[in-house]
Amino acid sequence: MAQASFRIVTILGTLCGIGYYVLCLWSSRRFLRQRAVSDMAFAPPVSILKPLSGADPQAYENLRSHCLQDYPEFEIIFGVSDPDDSAVPVVNRLITELRDRRIRLIICSQILGTNLKVSNLVQMLPCAKHEFLLVNDSDIRVTRDYLSKVIAPFSNPAVGMVTCLYRGISGATLGSRLEAAAISATFCGNVLAARQVEGGIHFGLGSTLVFSRTTLASIGGFEPLLDYLADDFELGHRMARAGRQVWLSNVVVDHYLPDYSFWDFLRHQLRWSRSTRASRPWGYLGLVLTFGIQWAILAAIASGGAVWGWALLAAAAGLRTMLALVLGLKVLKDRQVLRRFWLIPLSDLAALIVWIGGYTGQRVFWRGNEFILEDGKLRPA
Repeated sequence: MAQASFRIVTILGTLCGIGYYVLCLWSSRRFLRQRAVSDMAFAPPVSILKPLSGADPQAYENLRSHCLQDYPEFEIIFGVSDPDDSAVPVVNRLITELRDRRIRLIICSQILGTNLKVSNLVQMLPCAKHEFLLVNDSDIRVTRDYLSKVIAPFSNPAVGMVTCLYRGISGATLGSRLEAAAISATFCGNVLAARQVEGGIHFGLGSTLVFSRTTLASIGGFEPLLDYLADDFELGHRMARAGRQVWLSNVVVDHYLPDYSFWDFLRHQLRWSRSTRASRPWGYLGLVLTFGIQWAILAAIASGGAVWGWALLAAAAGLRTMLALVLGLKVLKDRQVLRRFWLIPLSDLAALIVWIGGYTGQRVFWRGNEFILEDGKLRPA
């Protein structure tokens, strides 16, 4: 009886996973058919806010790419909480080399909450001159037309925020390559599926957050996010809840990953996992239905080698392969995806382990510090 029940559960799980792969493929197709917004006449001045904490891999090149935008008028404000932060020499080098650009460094001496990034943003905002604001993570690199492309959707007054997908640029370690594989083959699909099922994006991604001061003020500013781990998610979620459209741009940026050890990779994934569980508890629970390959392997074992078990596994593997290729090559235009394709099965196995780990505790590690995550908020461990 127990064996029969296990077989039924694995079959149903596999069919749900296969259905999810089909949904992701359909969502990818819809996203690829979305016309890019290109309104060159709409180019208001923009303030780029870049909170920093330490020098990320390729820090100089990443930050410099934001300074070299082909855009009529913009400024860049970098903010650090520690005047001896290792990112400070990088910013000073940019200020010296690019004297024709409006670049400033702000020392954010107050610690206003457990999320130091948001603490910096609160102190940087009064220094920004312009109505439109752009915030993104310090490990992001962009092309020269990035700013003009992500600001264009605001020609539609219904748009309250613009965010975008990203591809992982890995380092030399296994952990770094696994993280990049997970971004291209899994995370991107999750975002597009959520967009399709929920009728739009109702959250933000730290790779790009563009909005106006007026819209930010309407949700209470940055201050309510001072203790949240997933500040990017919360910012977009609150804007969507306030009735403002969150637009997923066609732009894809590069996210440069550090040389994670394998354990650092798992710890980083676990932080993301527990953050997602806190932010979207039902969506996180539903992820168990997306593990098509994992369920198919269990179904093949439960079948005792029957043809139907192998057929389910072959169908799941074929769709999983197709999805990884579509997401990596078509959606993200990821040049590394074929070289690390062999890592996707290991990444999928790690995803299941991390999903389970998301329910086993509330501790997370972030920027070298340990916190307890409660209701999405951080408190020191």
